[in-house]
Amino acid sequence: MTNAKKVAFLLADGFEDSEMRNPFDEMVKNGHETVIISERAGEELRGKKGTIAYTSHLSINEAEASDYAAVIIPGGSSPGKLMDNEKVQQFVQEADSAGITIAAICHGPQILAAAGILEGRTLTSYPGIASEVEKAGGRFIDKKVVVDQNLITSRTPEDEPAFISEIVEKIGVNAW
Repeated sequence: MTNAKKVAFLLADGFEDSEMRNPFDEMVKNGHETVIISERAGEELRGKKGTIAYTSHLSINEAEASDYAAVIIPGGSSPGKLMDNEKVQQFVQEADSAGITIAAICHGPQILAAAGILEGRTLTSYPGIASEVEKAGGRFIDKKVVVDQNLITSRTPEDEPAFISEIVEKIGVNAW
């Protein structure tokens, strides 16, 4: 298992349970190392539906985008809590500049908009934030998954199979 990749999850309290659990479990199943990054290390983060909780591994202040093959941003209210954090914005900007895969679902693109990386990009999101995406210079398309260079975006939990499939296709499988 020499091709294991590190995958970062940007997370705060109130994330959409399945949008974290399903991609996270799939990354583990595919042999990748998963790292949960939040505002503070060792913080317990709960899903908005209360079905699952995770403990963050790393503070955003300690995180280096270049350490990761992919960054996954689950939706729910988590992105709204992280989007104004300058370190989160900087992390996403560095990942984007380096061409690292950034996958954001539901409200996740709020972080991309706040980081200022959507100008001229095509993406999707939870339809309720389409105007935020467009205000940030992005072109919103209402499809289950949209890939634009290193960005992978999806709308809702119903789109998770297509979202996860695109992530796996981008970074590969390492499990036997």
